[in-house]
Amino acid sequence: MAHQPIIVTAVVTCVLASAMVCSPGARAQVFGTATHTVTVQVSVITAVQVTGGSVNLNISNANVVAGQDQMTAVDQSTGLLWGTNSSARKITAGTSLVAPKFTLKLLALNPTQGTAAPEVTLAAAAKDLLLNIGRSSGSCTLRYTGIALASQGTGNDTHVITFTVAAQ
Repeated sequence: MAHQPIIVTAVVTCVLASAMVCSPGARAQVFGTATHTVTVQVSVITAVQVTGGSVNLNISNANVVAGQDQMTAVDQSTGLLWGTNSSARKITAGTSLVAPKFTLKLLALNPTQGTAAPEVTLAAAAKDLLLNIGRSSGSCTLRYTGIALASQGTGNDTHVITFTVAAQ
């Protein structure tokens, strides 16, 4: 009687689950699964930043026309940056000075988002500066104009300007 060779085929599958397990003849096995919930929550964001530092409007002989009562000084060295993720938003501006002696006007120039409101005379009650900024980040240049009448004499008005992102 002739011996026939015996062929043995072994299948070895290694699965990593807690520890390395190697077993002959193992097939795809599931040793366990786990799940958890991840929630990304986005809050209302309204960020505003003034760039360029303090502004000094100096009305002097250099910017006065003889024979005219009104004297002005203009500055465009500062800017405004903003970011908001809420729709229907605007930016307002107001001053801390309740009863200024001289007039201070403000205009937003070249906004990258939204629409600049017409030039405003700053007062304690906030006034619209930029409209329809919506969900955006943007910037603009701020143009301040100080106005004094010769009849008002000399003096200083010091303003703290507050910019606010508000509902439109």
